[in-house]
Amino acid sequence: MTDVTQRMGFFTDTTLCIGCKACEVACKEWNRVPEDGLNFLGHSYDNSGELGASTWRHVAFIEQKKPVNVETNGSASDMRWLMSSDVCKHCTNAACLDVCPTGALFRTEFDTVVVQADICNGCGYCVPACPFGVIDKREEDGRVWKCTLCYDRIGVGLEPACAKSCPTKSIQFGPLEELRTRARARVDELHERGVADARLYGDSPADGVGGMGAFFLLLDDPEVYRLPPDPVVTTRDLPSMWKAAGAAALGLAAAVAASVLGGRR
Repeated sequence: MTDVTQRMGFFTDTTLCIGCKACEVACKEWNRVPEDGLNFLGHSYDNSGELGASTWRHVAFIEQKKPVNVETNGSASDMRWLMSSDVCKHCTNAACLDVCPTGALFRTEFDTVVVQADICNGCGYCVPACPFGVIDKREEDGRVWKCTLCYDRIGVGLEPACAKSCPTKSIQFGPLEELRTRARARVDELHERGVADARLYGDSPADGVGGMGAFFLLLDDPEVYRLPPDPVVTTRDLPSMWKAAGAAALGLAAAVAASVLGGRR
């Protein structure tokens, strides 16, 4: 059985991703996620486009033209594919949890964030609250859906379906602190091999969401992978807003009381 005293998560090493989309298929099969169609974008082999209510894992295909040294390569440009399997980040400070009025979103004993579909009322507050655009509403039933990090599997000591199916171990699952240590060692290894662009995204607890339960090794800026460079908890100002609203309400109440008393005199 999995040790529930440790936070569990994903480390996705995009340098190992071959774009096979086995993770997408495994996710759909295990979680019974409905087919969302084939939407080839015209300029890419990416047929699913982005994360959504019926796409809990999305493998991005990014074709890049990179400048190279003409003297050594004899060519003015070189092509490369960047591939990355994206997923819900299971944020440490999750705004979706803050705004859910029904408790449909909850944090599990593994420190992951899960939607309880039978409690979701379809209000949709969590959709704009997510800084990564992960949560989406399924129009057929009006409820929101996203990755559960295979809560039912890890609860009985199994890997999430996506990690289990990944043939190159690009998607790695385990205790989050162990994954962070492994990821930093991998970056050091790549730097020693001359891959200077290798960097981690979402591994630091000091980032705007307190660290991510699903983080990535990238070979370019986050924006290239359609990830926000500086994500923040969208509800971070709520305490101060409520405080200001409370002060304003008290001031208004005091003004009304003074007016009523003054009128009686």
